[in-house]
Amino acid sequence: MKLTIFCDTTFPEEALCALSEGVAGHSLVFGSARTSSNLASGAPDPALLTADVAFGQPAVDGLLGSSRLRWVHLTSAGYTRYDGDAIRAALISKGIALTTSSTVYADPCAEHVLAMMLSMARRLPESLDVQRTTRAWESTLRRERSILLRGQTVLLLGYGAIGRRLAELLAPFEVRLLAVRRRAEGDAHVTVVHEGDIDRALGEADHVVNVLPENERTRGFLDRARLARMREGAFVYNVGRGTTVDQSALLDALQSGRLGGAYLDVTEVEPLPADHPLWSAPNCFLTPHAAGGRRGEHLALVRHFLDNLRRFERGEALLDRVL
Repeated sequence: MKLTIFCDTTFPEEALCALSEGVAGHSLVFGSARTSSNLASGAPDPALLTADVAFGQPAVDGLLGSSRLRWVHLTSAGYTRYDGDAIRAALISKGIALTTSSTVYADPCAEHVLAMMLSMARRLPESLDVQRTTRAWESTLRRERSILLRGQTVLLLGYGAIGRRLAELLAPFEVRLLAVRRRAEGDAHVTVVHEGDIDRALGEADHVVNVLPENERTRGFLDRARLARMREGAFVYNVGRGTTVDQSALLDALQSGRLGGAYLDVTEVEPLPADHPLWSAPNCFLTPHAAGGRRGEHLALVRHFLDNLRRFERGEALLDRVL
């Protein structure tokens, strides 16, 4: 079975070589305008209409206009632009499978969140600030403010690949794990929170970890009312999408001192403007959409696609399938 594989992503040399070698026996065609960011949509390209498989971030219009395409594999964990009801229905009617690279980003995102949870618990940002400014020896204050993760309650908003991996990493800390998920299935690591119980769970959680994707159901999910229901002194973390949190309400909660702190890897607008008040909000810590990053990221993306390609060739279940 010889396939035509369309790719619209710019890869570094090592990853490109791995891709070329891995698809040997198939025909690999590249888009005329390749993107270097897996957050950006590829441009419409006539070559997509000749492809059986698309790898990257293909333009939605191109997917819907194809009569040949059988499978799309995204270089991202999120799939917002492909997640509208009309688009999903069209892909399903055409029999086009859609997979993501969630597995590639599960470990780095989960480790990123755990690192911030531990640093906040042990008040490391405060010590770093003092080291760079007054160099005061605030031993008693720092000890009094430090907490342990053991025995605390962690609420996961979303329970895909990243949420599941974070649950595994948190297991040694013996936290109580709750998870809001689209399908209310049981899981050995977490207690599933149903839609009607979200407000109660927010009031019980010491840590609220947002790994929600962006779609019609999740935009503004952590709104002012839900942030107000979080317990005083709780921490909120976002490695999902910035549009799922009401940033104005979050800013107010931080400035009032009601929340213990916030860690944001994503924001509503990226890059976050240099004069945005979140940069200087009390106990707010930001990283530049870097949680999913790691050395060798592009090579990992290619290897994940090639693993799925082998499965596709054999007619086996695809990894990270969403449609």
